[in-house]
Amino acid sequence: MITTKKTGLAPSRRSVLMGAGAGLLAGAGLIRPVWAQAAPLKLGFQLHATGIGAGYGRWYQRTADAAVKLINEGGGIAGRPVELVYEDDGTDPKRGAEVVDKLVSQHGCDLVLGTLFSHVVMGSAPRAGELKVPYLVCSEGYHVASGALNRWTLQPGITDVRSQISSMAPWVAGNIGKKVTMVYPDYAFGYDHRDFFTAAIQAQGGEVLAQIAIPPTETSFTRYFPQIPPETEVIYHVMVGPGVLTFVKELGEFYGTGAKPQLFGFIDSLEAVDTATPGLEFLEGSHFWEAHPRVKPADAGEHEAAYRAAVGVDDNGASTGDAADVATYSHMFSTWETLFFIKQAIEAAGYTGPADRQKLVEAMEAISDLPYGIERPQGAKTFNGKTHQAFGVQNISKIEGGKLVKVHTTTIEEGLYPDAVDYTTMAF
Repeated sequence: MITTKKTGLAPSRRSVLMGAGAGLLAGAGLIRPVWAQAAPLKLGFQLHATGIGAGYGRWYQRTADAAVKLINEGGGIAGRPVELVYEDDGTDPKRGAEVVDKLVSQHGCDLVLGTLFSHVVMGSAPRAGELKVPYLVCSEGYHVASGALNRWTLQPGITDVRSQISSMAPWVAGNIGKKVTMVYPDYAFGYDHRDFFTAAIQAQGGEVLAQIAIPPTETSFTRYFPQIPPETEVIYHVMVGPGVLTFVKELGEFYGTGAKPQLFGFIDSLEAVDTATPGLEFLEGSHFWEAHPRVKPADAGEHEAAYRAAVGVDDNGASTGDAADVATYSHMFSTWETLFFIKQAIEAAGYTGPADRQKLVEAMEAISDLPYGIERPQGAKTFNGKTHQAFGVQNISKIEGGKLVKVHTTTIEEGLYPDAVDYTTMAF
């Protein structure tokens, strides 16, 4: 099913966006003239509206809508209103390729963005390459930077697993433990964690004692826990899908009140889940990776409040209209930042339509510095035009009193790694 969003009224000058920043979010005192017959930019959004990614998809759509509203209130992109066209891919690789085709061929979208789940990216990106349409993913797999895809595929709004792990492994080894058992989903995203964390912890003098891969559609996990070696010091978990809450509760029941390993999880295991939920007391004192801290930190940047207001999220990371509706806060910013990256590239390229798609990708490849601002509320980033991958800071939070409290932030430099590909040398 398709949902088309049109947000077409805006102030006449795009410069208002850069000059007023957060003030635009309130829309106070701004005159909204009629667009002067400018044809809209149609951006196709490949949405996980159903399937195992549906929880993310709902917040991805909400965040993208908020970003486009702000962009249009600031004058649109190159003076043109932006229209998002959503298509549900069911979080399914085969359907994902069909959605890319439909957004481009049937709906006439200028480009496609939005995909999160790695197996869907891998199944969809080849079709984008065949259609010669820019395909901007909001995922975290190493698939783009590894060179496995094509020149039309970029990941400018969020860092990848290799970068995340490279920057955090030293902290884990130095503060939690060095003998690790890994529990991860049995598909590409999980394999990135398996491979890169194993290498990273070994570089710190540690070792991975066991690697436990679990199907992403699994709903009960007790039968996997006996595979955890008794000498394990750290359980590294990064579960996704509908059973994440069950996973954590069953892990707590397995260990009970006795001695247990330390836990280091990726917030994927608890995205959209209230950490104060009864049954999660087992997580008290454990640590989580977060890209964008769900609970507003004491040292939050100056644009954090404006971003939260725009997407309708309170300081605890829940919907302002429903405290029980917890956001996928550590991932959804990627759609916001990707849309502002698109704005920057389209205006730099002088893009006017599909005939300029190659020129648009080349303009994207020329971008490097992405400073902190309302356009990038998660933090400043560096974009590597050769590898088509963004690099940013990472955060580690600790659950204290049932709440996530940020305790460490890495630097961009700690997440950099040698290039594995140079897409700029590839043919379009």
